[in-house]
Amino acid sequence: MAGMEQYPVLRAKNLGIQFGGLKAVDNFNLEIGESELVGLIGPNGAGKTTVFNLLTGVYKPTEGSFYLNGQRMNGRRTHQIVEAGIARTFQNIRLFKKMTVIDNVKAAMNRELMYQLPQAILRTPSYWREEARITERARELLRIVHLEGKEEYEADNLPYGEQRRLEIARALATDMKLLLLDEPAAGMNPTETEELLDIIHFIRNRFKISVLLIEHDMSLVMRICGRIQVLDFGTTIASGTPEEIANHPKVIEAYLGRDEDDGGEGQEHGRDGNQEYREVGKDA
Repeated sequence: MAGMEQYPVLRAKNLGIQFGGLKAVDNFNLEIGESELVGLIGPNGAGKTTVFNLLTGVYKPTEGSFYLNGQRMNGRRTHQIVEAGIARTFQNIRLFKKMTVIDNVKAAMNRELMYQLPQAILRTPSYWREEARITERARELLRIVHLEGKEEYEADNLPYGEQRRLEIARALATDMKLLLLDEPAAGMNPTETEELLDIIHFIRNRFKISVLLIEHDMSLVMRICGRIQVLDFGTTIASGTPEEIANHPKVIEAYLGRDEDDGGEGQEHGRDGNQEYREVGKDA
């Protein structure tokens, strides 16, 4: 409608949190538009997962605010933020491991069920119609992440890479507007990583969702993200295209460290091994 203000899907404004005397995240600002895929990177301990915890209500910000499509999210509980449209995956997979694959996906659809408890107890026709509807939708999501045919497996029996994809299907089942992916390629082999990359592209384009990605596989980040923001010790040190980030001196210093006797050239004195950063320039 003409004249209506257009909001970014996510807007974080001066967002921060302090634990005692330590500022884990300070003055974090980020805007993500519709269908945009943004990477959030930085050395270990930079504050990336803390940002995700702020955006999902696990932590309450001690300063600043964040908005989803113009609606302020501060103070909302995690389930309320999920209902508003923010979903996430985790570094450590968190599935209902003894439930079936399809039931893991259906569990994320509880809030949209169209029947009441008495109908479920009595197994009325409306109950069965609704069960059929959500079962078919769950099957469709499992097809999208290439898990068709495994609907009745226990989640715990899936290979690691397939468990990662099941987490994504479960997140999709919440009808989110913003998907936060926390190291989705961790532990995957190159073939699984390529398949994951294709799935992320597909769901972004099909569902018009926005994605904020934390990932240590820099070749994946550089290939999939249109824009990258870099954290170090809880503060943003750079933001730009993959090419700009790959050659940014502050980013190189954050990952590779600085030798005070060499005039500031990057050396291998970073905090976390730095092999991941050597991958940055390969595809940039």
